[in-house]
Amino acid sequence: MEYLIRFAQIHESFRRVELEALADLLHIDIAFLAYNQYSPHCIIVLPDEAAARTLIQRSILSQGIYELWGSGPNYKELHRDIARRTSSQWHLYQSSSFKFEIQAFQIKRSLAEQAEIIQSLAYLGLEGPIQLKKPEQIFCIFEECEWGIKDPKRIHFGRFIAGSSRTILDKYTLKKRKYLSTTSMDSELALLTANLTQAAPGKLFYDPFVGTGSFSIACAHFGAVCMGSDIDGRAVRGKNGINISTNFQQYKLVDKSLDNFLADLTHTPLRPGKFLDGIICDPPYGVREGLKVLGSRDGSGKEVVWIDGQAAHLQDRYIPPKKPYSFGRMLDDILEFAVQSLVDGARLSLWMPTANDEEVELDIPTHPFLELVSVCVQPFNKCVSIMNILLSSPRSSWLTLVPYYQGHGAF
Repeated sequence: MEYLIRFAQIHESFRRVELEALADLLHIDIAFLAYNQYSPHCIIVLPDEAAARTLIQRSILSQGIYELWGSGPNYKELHRDIARRTSSQWHLYQSSSFKFEIQAFQIKRSLAEQAEIIQSLAYLGLEGPIQLKKPEQIFCIFEECEWGIKDPKRIHFGRFIAGSSRTILDKYTLKKRKYLSTTSMDSELALLTANLTQAAPGKLFYDPFVGTGSFSIACAHFGAVCMGSDIDGRAVRGKNGINISTNFQQYKLVDKSLDNFLADLTHTPLRPGKFLDGIICDPPYGVREGLKVLGSRDGSGKEVVWIDGQAAHLQDRYIPPKKPYSFGRMLDDILEFAVQSLVDGARLSLWMPTANDEEVELDIPTHPFLELVSVCVQPFNKCVSIMNILLSSPRSSWLTLVPYYQGHGAF
């Protein structure tokens, strides 16, 4: 069956990737019949209405899904297509309470114009009561226009099936969050990333740059158990009893928080092995968030310092020494860690900065044992954007990696 999805006007390059990720996670067959990154609508084929409800209820970038009753370049063709597609279904909704909605993109319709459009659909034979609040059926006309041109270039008509998860954005907004920092990831992008990485019940997710736990909270909302680490002990411990755990308590997700610890990927206490179902990270970059790892600049050890009879490095207030770390090497270490830690079919979602220069080719980090799923770019300002790299661990045995690592002296 054909369905129309109405998108929110934000994060355009992520829309299709999110739907494909959710369809794969939920084992739903999906085919795109009409999709344009800059259009607020797309038309897809799904097995049935139950699949449509299941798919849309997890989406962050969609507003709702509609059973497509007709499409056309003008109203004459629209009415003809509606009759061709659905005339055999009209009797099913003849006595149902209903209401009509008109959603016009890049155009504003007066009340008189809206009434005229609705009256043109009188042939549907809807005899039930008009009910503006909680009707049994909602029918919607979608008009898509070019900027400044009143006549629509495309018109769709559909029956509302279900809404999306965008209603949770207010709940998780950073404006209401108790534990924050200047680098906390926007809640909408965090929830979107959790969808791209396919967070779900029964999965274990890890953020190696956890900060204040924005990604962990998002993944926990969708049922995953989460853990994180950070090189900055102040971020992990918090202050005055307010820390990452406070956020999990705020959203009643304490049972989804495994733990958070102080570490970096070059000095991780995690035992090697494939046990993670997802890795989500937004590595530090820029002047304010300088790249560093644990260790001294010259690589030598340091003498133990004693304070009140106790070794300084064993005290809670201890800040370990750090040394500079290049962004390129950090990316290599993240990919290598993902290869060794992700179970087959699991995903790594990596955010990184990029310049807004069409003449500069995007430098996409790759690894011979990670499959590139998607690259999406979100503009940050006129000069810089942030880019999401989505990679997947192949659905193959760990044994296929042995020859590679033997050749690189890892065994």
